[in-house]
Amino acid sequence: MELIPTNHEVIGLLRETGALRHGHFEYPNGMHADEYVQVARAFRYYQHAKLLSVGLSRRLRSDPEIRAMIRELSIVCPATGTPIAYGICEALHAHQVYWAEKDDEATPMHFKQFIQPAKGEKVLLVDDILRSGKRLTELRAIVESYGAEVVGVAVAVYQPNPTIASFNGLPLFFLAQMDAVYYTDTAACDLCTKGIPLERIWV
Repeated sequence: MELIPTNHEVIGLLRETGALRHGHFEYPNGMHADEYVQVARAFRYYQHAKLLSVGLSRRLRSDPEIRAMIRELSIVCPATGTPIAYGICEALHAHQVYWAEKDDEATPMHFKQFIQPAKGEKVLLVDDILRSGKRLTELRAIVESYGAEVVGVAVAVYQPNPTIASFNGLPLFFLAQMDAVYYTDTAACDLCTKGIPLERIWV
Protein backbone atom coordinates (compact mmCIF):
# COMPACT_ATOMS: atom_id res chain seq x y z
CA MET A 1 0.00 0.00 0.00
CA GLU A 2 1.27 3.50 -0.83
CA LEU A 3 2.08 6.16 1.80
CA ILE A 4 -1.35 7.63 1.02
CA PRO A 5 -3.87 4.83 0.37
CA THR A 6 -5.64 5.01 -2.96
CA ASN A 7 -9.35 5.55 -3.41
CA HIS A 8 -9.70 1.86 -4.28
CA GLU A 9 -7.77 0.75 -1.18
CA VAL A 10 -9.86 2.90 1.17
CA ILE A 11 -13.11 1.57 -0.30
CA GLY A 12 -11.77 -1.99 0.06
CA LEU A 13 -10.95 -1.35 3.72
CA LEU A 14 -14.43 0.06 4.34
CA ARG A 15 -16.00 -2.98 2.69
CA GLU A 16 -13.79 -5.40 4.64
CA THR A 17 -14.72 -3.87 8.01
CA GLY A 18 -18.45 -3.62 7.29
CA ALA A 19 -18.28 0.18 7.19
CA LEU A 20 -19.63 0.17 3.62
CA ARG A 21 -23.13 -1.23 3.20
CA HIS A 22 -25.16 -1.66 0.02
CA GLY A 23 -28.94 -1.78 0.10
CA HIS A 24 -31.79 0.68 0.52
CA PHE A 25 -31.33 3.40 3.13
CA GLU A 26 -33.34 6.40 4.28
CA TYR A 27 -31.36 9.26 5.78
CA PRO A 28 -32.72 11.56 8.51
CA ASN A 29 -33.47 14.22 5.85
CA GLY A 30 -35.81 11.74 4.09
CA MET A 31 -33.47 11.11 1.16
CA HIS A 32 -33.02 7.51 -0.04
CA ALA A 33 -29.69 6.02 -1.18
CA ASP A 34 -28.21 2.72 -2.29
CA GLU A 35 -25.17 2.94 0.02
CA TYR A 36 -24.43 3.79 3.62
CA VAL A 37 -20.91 4.41 4.90
CA GLN A 38 -20.25 4.34 8.64
CA VAL A 39 -16.55 5.11 8.89
CA ALA A 40 -16.60 4.54 12.67
CA ARG A 41 -16.88 0.80 12.00
CA ALA A 42 -13.43 0.89 10.36
CA PHE A 43 -12.07 2.92 13.27
CA ARG A 44 -12.88 0.06 15.67
CA TYR A 45 -9.61 -1.50 14.49
CA TYR A 46 -6.43 0.29 15.53
CA GLN A 47 -4.47 -0.64 12.39
CA HIS A 48 -7.19 0.70 10.10
CA ALA A 49 -7.70 3.83 12.19
CA LYS A 50 -3.98 4.53 12.01
CA LEU A 51 -3.82 3.90 8.26
CA LEU A 52 -6.68 6.31 7.54
CA SER A 53 -5.49 8.99 9.97
CA VAL A 54 -1.87 8.90 8.80
CA GLY A 55 -2.92 8.82 5.14
CA LEU A 56 -5.10 11.89 5.57
CA SER A 57 -2.40 13.66 7.58
CA ARG A 58 0.05 13.12 4.68
CA ARG A 59 -2.45 14.60 2.27
CA LEU A 60 -2.73 17.63 4.56
CA ARG A 61 1.03 17.93 4.96
CA SER A 62 1.45 18.03 1.17
CA ASP A 63 -0.43 21.35 1.11
CA PRO A 64 2.16 24.15 1.63
CA GLU A 65 -0.23 26.47 3.48
CA ILE A 66 -1.34 23.79 5.94
CA ARG A 67 2.24 22.56 6.38
CA ALA A 68 3.42 26.08 7.30
CA MET A 69 0.95 26.37 10.20
CA ILE A 70 1.00 22.82 11.62
CA ARG A 71 2.61 23.71 14.97
CA GLU A 72 -0.10 26.27 15.74
CA LEU A 73 -2.95 24.40 14.07
CA SER A 74 -5.91 23.24 16.16
CA ILE A 75 -8.02 20.28 15.05
CA VAL A 76 -11.73 20.81 15.77
CA CYS A 77 -14.39 18.19 15.15
CA PRO A 78 -17.95 17.25 15.99
CA ALA A 79 -17.95 14.67 18.79
CA THR A 80 -18.58 11.91 16.22
CA GLY A 81 -15.26 12.70 14.52
CA THR A 82 -13.09 12.54 17.63
CA PRO A 83 -11.16 9.33 16.73
CA ILE A 84 -9.93 10.59 13.36
CA ALA A 85 -9.25 14.07 14.77
CA TYR A 86 -6.89 12.65 17.40
CA GLY A 87 -5.28 10.38 14.82
CA ILE A 88 -4.58 13.29 12.49
CA CYS A 89 -3.32 15.50 15.30
CA GLU A 90 -0.89 12.79 16.43
CA ALA A 91 0.36 12.13 12.89
CA LEU A 92 0.71 15.82 12.02
CA HIS A 93 2.11 16.88 15.41
CA ALA A 94 -0.51 19.63 15.38
CA HIS A 95 -1.18 21.87 18.38
CA GLN A 96 -4.35 20.46 19.98
CA VAL A 97 -7.78 18.85 19.51
CA TYR A 98 -11.17 19.85 20.78
CA TRP A 99 -14.73 19.10 19.81
CA ALA A 100 -18.30 20.34 19.83
CA GLU A 101 -21.16 18.15 20.97
CA LYS A 102 -24.93 18.09 21.21
CA ASP A 103 -27.01 17.31 24.29
CA ASP A 104 -29.60 15.86 21.91
CA GLU A 105 -30.58 16.17 18.25
CA ALA A 106 -32.89 19.12 18.96
CA THR A 107 -30.17 21.33 20.49
CA PRO A 108 -27.31 23.15 18.73
CA MET A 109 -23.68 22.11 18.97
CA HIS A 110 -21.64 23.64 21.75
CA PHE A 111 -18.14 23.47 23.18
CA LYS A 112 -17.45 22.36 26.73
CA GLN A 113 -16.95 25.15 29.22
CA PHE A 114 -13.40 26.58 29.06
CA ILE A 115 -12.59 24.43 25.98
CA GLN A 116 -13.24 26.64 22.99
CA PRO A 117 -11.26 28.39 20.25
CA ALA A 118 -9.49 31.67 20.82
CA LYS A 119 -9.73 34.72 18.60
CA GLY A 120 -7.37 34.40 15.63
CA GLU A 121 -6.70 30.70 16.25
CA LYS A 122 -6.04 28.62 13.11
CA VAL A 123 -8.54 25.77 12.93
CA LEU A 124 -8.86 22.71 10.71
CA LEU A 125 -12.34 21.13 10.74
CA VAL A 126 -12.19 17.33 10.75
CA ASP A 127 -14.84 14.62 10.50
CA ASP A 128 -14.92 11.02 9.33
CA ILE A 129 -17.32 11.61 6.40
CA LEU A 130 -18.81 14.51 4.44
CA ARG A 131 -22.25 13.94 2.90
CA SER A 132 -24.58 16.90 3.41
CA GLY A 133 -22.07 19.09 5.23
CA LYS A 134 -24.68 19.96 7.86
CA ARG A 135 -22.51 19.05 10.86
CA LEU A 136 -19.41 20.76 9.52
CA THR A 137 -21.34 23.89 8.50
CA GLU A 138 -22.74 24.18 12.02
CA LEU A 139 -19.29 23.55 13.48
CA ARG A 140 -17.72 26.21 11.27
CA ALA A 141 -20.29 28.79 12.38
CA ILE A 142 -19.57 28.07 16.05
CA VAL A 143 -15.79 28.23 15.57
CA GLU A 144 -16.02 31.53 13.67
CA SER A 145 -18.35 32.99 16.30
CA TYR A 146 -15.36 32.90 18.66
CA GLY A 147 -13.22 34.79 16.15
CA ALA A 148 -11.10 31.78 15.13
CA GLU A 149 -10.07 31.27 11.51
CA VAL A 150 -11.11 28.07 9.73
CA VAL A 151 -8.37 27.18 7.24
CA GLY A 152 -9.71 23.93 5.77
CA VAL A 153 -11.89 20.85 6.03
CA ALA A 154 -10.55 17.28 6.16
CA VAL A 155 -12.54 14.04 6.02
CA ALA A 156 -11.68 10.39 5.43
CA VAL A 157 -14.56 9.91 2.96
CA TYR A 158 -16.23 12.44 0.69
CA GLN A 159 -19.65 11.16 -0.40
CA PRO A 160 -21.61 14.29 -1.37
CA ASN A 161 -25.37 14.18 -1.64
CA PRO A 162 -27.34 16.50 -3.96
CA THR A 163 -27.98 19.06 -1.21
CA ILE A 164 -24.39 19.34 0.05
CA ALA A 165 -23.53 22.66 1.68
CA SER A 166 -21.01 25.04 0.18
CA PHE A 167 -17.85 25.81 2.13
CA ASN A 168 -17.18 28.98 0.14
CA GLY A 169 -13.72 28.26 -1.15
CA LEU A 170 -12.30 26.47 1.90
CA PRO A 171 -9.82 23.78 0.81
CA LEU A 172 -11.24 20.27 1.18
CA PHE A 173 -8.98 17.27 1.84
CA PHE A 174 -10.15 13.65 1.69
CA LEU A 175 -8.80 10.15 1.16
CA ALA A 176 -11.64 8.63 -0.86
CA GLN A 177 -14.54 9.92 -2.90
CA MET A 178 -17.62 7.73 -3.20
CA ASP A 179 -20.66 8.42 -5.33
CA ALA A 180 -23.82 6.85 -3.96
CA VAL A 181 -27.11 7.01 -5.88
CA TYR A 182 -29.39 9.40 -3.99
CA TYR A 183 -33.11 9.89 -4.44
CA THR A 184 -34.38 13.27 -3.28
CA ASP A 185 -37.86 12.41 -4.58
CA THR A 186 -38.72 9.16 -2.85
CA ALA A 187 -41.71 8.67 -5.18
CA ALA A 188 -39.13 8.14 -7.94
CA CYS A 189 -36.89 5.81 -5.90
CA ASP A 190 -36.00 2.74 -7.98
CA LEU A 191 -35.12 0.87 -4.79
CA CYS A 192 -38.66 1.36 -3.49
CA THR A 193 -40.08 0.25 -6.85
CA LYS A 194 -38.00 -2.94 -6.68
CA GLY A 195 -39.30 -3.64 -3.18
CA ILE A 196 -35.83 -3.66 -1.59
CA PRO A 197 -36.30 -3.51 2.22
CA LEU A 198 -35.68 -0.05 3.65
CA GLU A 199 -33.31 0.62 6.54
CA ARG A 200 -33.62 3.96 8.32
CA ILE A 201 -30.45 5.77 9.33
CA TRP A 202 -31.03 7.73 12.53
CA VAL A 203 -27.72 9.59 12.88
